[in-house]
Amino acid sequence: MAEPRVARVTEIIAGSPKGFEDAVKIGFARATKTLRGITGLRIVEFRVAVENSKITEYRVRMEVIFVLET
Repeated sequence: MAEPRVARVTEIIAGSPKGFEDAVKIGFARATKTLRGITGLRIVEFRVAVENSKITEYRVRMEVIFVLET
């Protein structure tokens, strides 16, 4: 029988001047510095910052799912 597990979800926002995929990678890399047991990400929102009629930053809001340690 499998061990029971309990997970937690925390939300983070990350940005990149390169694109959405890069913003996700940056956010994930930062999350792994302080969270252990990450099992998945859920992208909740995509946004862009605009200045002078140009896109300056791609932003993602994501939920990081991780298993709590016993």
